[in-house]
Parts: sequence; C-alpha cells; structure tokens
Amino acid sequence: MELWSRRKFFLTSLTGSVVASAGKLFGGTRSNGGGPTALSNLAPVAQGKRPLIISSANGLHALDKGMDILKKGGDTLDAVVAAVTVVEDDPNDDSVGYGGLPNEEGEVELDASVIHGPTHRAGSVASVRRIKNVARLAKTVMEKTNHVMIVGDGARRFAVAEGFEEVNLLTEHSRKIWLAWKARSSFNWRPGIDSPEWKEHMAAIFDGDETQIAYAERVIAHPPTGTIPCMAVDANGDISATTTTSGLSWKIPGRVGDSPIIGAGCCVDNEVGAAGSTGKGEENIKISGGHTIIEMMRQGKSPTDACLEAMARIARNYKNDKKKLGTFHIYFYAINKDGAHGAASLWRNGYEPSKQASYAVHDGTEARLMACTAYFDAVGGDQ
Repeated sequence: MELWSRRKFFLTSLTGSVVASAGKLFGGTRSNGGGPTALSNLAPVAQGKRPLIISSANGLHALDKGMDILKKGGDTLDAVVAAVTVVEDDPNDDSVGYGGLPNEEGEVELDASVIHGPTHRAGSVASVRRIKNVARLAKTVMEKTNHVMIVGDGARRFAVAEGFEEVNLLTEHSRKIWLAWKARSSFNWRPGIDSPEWKEHMAAIFDGDETQIAYAERVIAHPPTGTIPCMAVDANGDISATTTTSGLSWKIPGRVGDSPIIGAGCCVDNEVGAAGSTGKGEENIKISGGHTIIEMMRQGKSPTDACLEAMARIARNYKNDKKKLGTFHIYFYAINKDGAHGAASLWRNGYEPSKQASYAVHDGTEARLMACTAYFDAVGGDQ
C-alpha cells in the first residue's frame, strides 16, 4: 500500500467492486452529459437501516470504530468523532489532521465542526495550527463553552487550556511535497541556472522515488481539498455529524472552507437527517449546502435527491457551464432519520479521473464503498 494517500489506496483497490455493483445498487446511471435530467432518471432510495454510519471514501477503514460505539448504545456524536479521529491520526492520509498538506507557508491549518442532533448543540474550530484532533476540539467547544466557533490562535490556546497536546502536524512526506510545490510555483525556491533542471531537483527531494514524484506532481497541479465528513443515526433515530479537514492545499493562510461552517459543510436536524460535503468548500458555502439538503429531505426528498438538488444549485450558479464547473469537484453526503443514505458527486469520477466517485457506508454488517450518483455523467473536476 502506498504510504502517502489512504484515500488513493482505497479508491484504487476497491473501485472495481464498486463499479461492478453500481448498476445493482442504483438501478442505472444519472446521465447529465448535456445538463440536468428528469427526476425519473435518479437512483432509487437505498433502504433505511439503523444504526447507520457513513463518511467520505477515505473513512472506510474507520467506520468500524464508530459502529462499535453505536452497537453498544453509545452516543451518535461520540461515534462519528471516534471514526474521524482514526483518519486525523493517520499520517498516511494527507487530507486530514496529522500529515495534512499545508498552506502556502508550510503550516498545516485544520478546520472542523460537530453537531449533536438530540440536544441541537454545535461546536466549530477553524484555522487551527499544531492541534491534531480538531473534531474532538470542536466537540469540546460545544461542551465546555457558550460559543459555537473559535478560530485561529484563540482556538489553539483554548485547546491547550483544555489539555490538548501541541504537535508538529507537518510530516516529512507533506514537507517534501510542500517544498516541491514551492519550487514549482516560485523561481526563487528552485535551483539556479547553474544547477540541475527541475526533474533532477524533484528527484533529489524524493530520493528518486518515481511514484512519490508522480503523486507530488499531481497534487501540485491539482491542489487537494481533502476532508472527511461523517454522520450517524442510532437505533432510536438520534443523529449527529462531524466534518474535519486540513483544507485546500497551498491555501492563503487563514483561508476557511465549508467544513467548520454550520449549515454548509455540516448540518443536522434530529427530526430529519444529516448532511456533509467534501470538495471546493467555497461553492458549498455560497448555497448553504448542508442546510439545503436537510430542507429538501424535510420536504420528502430522498438523501440522494436532496444532494442532487444542492448540486443543481451550484451548477446553476455557473449556468451549467461545464468548462467553468470542470475547474473543481464537490461531493454531498446525507442520511435521513430512517437510516436511508445517499451521496452525489458533481462528476462521475473521484478525485482521480479513472476512479468512480464513491462514499463509505456501515449499516452494522461491514464497511463498504458505494457509488455516488453523478450530477454530470462525465469526467471533470480540475483533472
């Protein structure tokens, strides 16, 4: 298994089975090659089952942790936070927590939010440096303060006061990719004209490892937005959710995406369901995507159809112009109170053009990947 992209490994190794079963799971493909299609072409609703926990595909290996808590009668918020903490702790996933790809100055900045459906409480942190488990920190904001959101150095100091350990979040792998990005983007961060050319400089950074060089070239050219949203409903129908991220790679310091924004990257209504997102957070913020999905489910739409409605609003912002929409990717994920679930991707591919967009589901038997319903039945997303 490659050591630098957990998400890449799972999507590579398991996509074959996802694609093979997609027809059975969804009864057909939504075709938006020329624009949105009629609702009659949408996938049928997955049958509800409780307890249930879902996440983006990079959480596949972590859902067992959350399901164990749900099966023992534990709280839904404890379950989702426990699941994403596994990913936050993993240095091999460079989209979340420890080892996340940094901002343009080489600093890893993390964002997260939590919502506890039964009590209608929420907590959020943004632009946090040197604190690894920001989903747990967002939960601490919810539990220990009269605030909903704390950001920047204030969030770091609050974390230290509450007993969180300060750590260097930049792993050697992420540091090397950042150096390669600096060399690509700045004339002054590469060898001069009397030194080896670019490819030789890259080879020196990565000790000649062609696979690591190829991965670095890809994330330099197409900065990842990696995130893990996770939502759960227990046997009683109580719901919670969290979203945690290291944000857009190479971002301007202080940039905040949708992950810590209540009603965008994370939203829960205990009477209806929960929703989360990955991808270009700026587009989600503009349509309050999480809230939009909840309200669509309140009106009776399935989780998948509700996610597609949110996607349609993003597409309408660009008049369904595929050239403009092709510069980014975005996913929505949702569950309802009955344990039905669904997800939509702007494009049929995942973050790699050859891979099916998918999400992770655990309904008490085993964690598995399921295909997202694509808004555009085409490859896209700044590839």
